[in-house]
Amino acid sequence: MRTALVIGTGLIGTSAALALAGRGVTVHLADHDPEQARTAAALGAGSAEAPDGPVDLAIVAAPPAHVARVLADAMERGAARGYLDVASVKGGPRRELEALGLDPSLMSGYIGTHPMSGREKSGPLAATADLFEGRPWVLTPTRDTDTEVLNLALELVSLCRAVPVVMDADAHDRAVALVSHMPHLVSSMVAARLEHAEEAAVRLCGQGIRDVTRIAASDPGMWIDILSANPGPVADLLSDVASDLDETVQALRALQSSDEAKRSEGSTGIEDMLRRGNAGQVRVPGKHGSAPRAYETVVVLIDDQPGQLARIFADAGRAGVNIEDVRIEHATGQQAGLVQLMVEPKAAAALREALRERGWALRQ
Repeated sequence: MRTALVIGTGLIGTSAALALAGRGVTVHLADHDPEQARTAAALGAGSAEAPDGPVDLAIVAAPPAHVARVLADAMERGAARGYLDVASVKGGPRRELEALGLDPSLMSGYIGTHPMSGREKSGPLAATADLFEGRPWVLTPTRDTDTEVLNLALELVSLCRAVPVVMDADAHDRAVALVSHMPHLVSSMVAARLEHAEEAAVRLCGQGIRDVTRIAASDPGMWIDILSANPGPVADLLSDVASDLDETVQALRALQSSDEAKRSEGSTGIEDMLRRGNAGQVRVPGKHGSAPRAYETVVVLIDDQPGQLARIFADAGRAGVNIEDVRIEHATGQQAGLVQLMVEPKAAAALREALRERGWALRQ
């Protein structure tokens, strides 16, 4: 791939353009808002000028509702040798594209894709060249997809340093409903409980509520586009969640009863729900996509000062300990926080000893 046209310069389109431009591909940028394309160009994502002729690959990064029409327009004017989109749903856009009655030879030059990466922020200013590194990038070829187009898509994934995953389009849509779309709505529902909560209650927020509500900060307009393109699978999953909620509410009400048998029944119901949650959580892939591993956590108290994290990591390195993961919990109302360092269990004692020797305050 030597040339590319990115149509749609939001977070995903601009990030892909930055990655390609950084690896020597000549990138042209287009957007329904020319100012947004110029912003992406100013960031180094490519040129806002139209290409002189067909490019190697056209990447459509428009909202799902507009993908089919934008693709059809690019195909009919021969903008590229191959075409793909990066929308978060795959079955709907392809069916819409087929319904437009394009020449079958044009359809063979298209492949649907979806990079499984993003941020709570949108727009070109939120884009980064490393957004996709190490992340799955789903490809949904059909029997009619040209090998050349599939290879171009694989090259794009490689240049963005993502991990290719081949799936059926409808299977992909069911999967993202489960792991992305439904969780986003549930996160928003939890966050909505905080909108009119008493200030005294909100001040008690800790890392748990921050984890659960983090993705609720995303742009509602963007999510309306996403959910409008995949409503059925999401509704089916939320219906199952609603059933679980009903059962959980009944179990909690039973725990309020003065009848010992009802309290026992309620306790059993809550325990069953929590254990099911345990069983599901352990299936979430761990580091590098491998099966999750059990790490030991070393908790360090730090001041909110520049260089504190760098010092901790440097001290861990001197002790010969690899930090597998890290989380930070900010202390409410204080200029301090707790850094949770996840390490191999056999390395935890050595890390604690090394950090104490270097003056760090540890917490249990």
